[in-house]
Amino acid sequence: MLEMRPDCEKCGCDLPAEAPGAFICSFECTFCAECADVLDELCPNCGGELMDRPTRAKKHHAKNPPSTQRHFKG
Repeated sequence: MLEMRPDCEKCGCDLPAEAPGAFICSFECTFCAECADVLDELCPNCGGELMDRPTRAKKHHAKNPPSTQRHFKG
């Protein structure tokens, strides 16, 4: 199951699990669409390809909650 990190590691904007617009690499480094575009869809941490992160419907959050740990390095 994906961790569903709550924020962009580059700019810190919120990325709710139920909303589209997040991009992840195979290590789940997470970026917003704007930052992924600036990064040319390559993860600055591992060099992996950034792909669209699937969404998680809110009805599943109680049993499978998204992460609340923020990763923005500011």
